[in-house]
Amino acid sequence: MSGFPWAEAMRFGFGTLRLGAREFWGLTPRELAAAFEGVAGRTRTRPPERATIDRLMAAFPDEEPKHG
Repeated sequence: MSGFPWAEAMRFGFGTLRLGAREFWGLTPRELAAAFEGVAGRTRTRPPERATIDRLMAAFPDEEPKHG
């Protein structure tokens, strides 16, 4: 397992975002990831809402195979 990519994070925070040290080190990893996604034009996908899951479960129920 590799560690957190600090060098890349610092290059992005200081170089791309032009944050000061106080601002950079004050960010949470989630905030830094959100900033990266915003700059890169990416958005995180959200989990489906409960109503969507309920519709899918109704349309595709888990059924035990019937043995004849």
